[in-house]
Amino acid sequence: MVQIVISSGGTGSLAQWVLVELQGEVQPRQSGELAGSLLGDLHYTCEGLPVLIVGHHILYGKVVQLEKPFAVLVKQGGAAHGHYTVTALIKTKLLFKTRPKPIITHVPKKV
Repeated sequence: MVQIVISSGGTGSLAQWVLVELQGEVQPRQSGELAGSLLGDLHYTCEGLPVLIVGHHILYGKVVQLEKPFAVLVKQGGAAHGHYTVTALIKTKLLFKTRPKPIITHVPKKV
């Protein structure tokens, strides 16, 4: 039988993380990885709707409460014993399900 011990990160409340869901896939310009790199700018409208700006594209989304929250776990100790610490909870996600719209700043006049 395998025993996995899960404990909270100590006193106080846990960190609240937000999950971001995008349509399609995100590819970096260089042949590197996306981990640790800047994806874009996240803003909120006056109504509380999220707006994500990625390069020359803008995405409009909505805030969705998850039915079942996720727990972010960090493994402690060696591989022989399963001991995990809960470091954060994810209760909401930002859903961007529409296609990105191009940002056009200058439209040439017709001749």
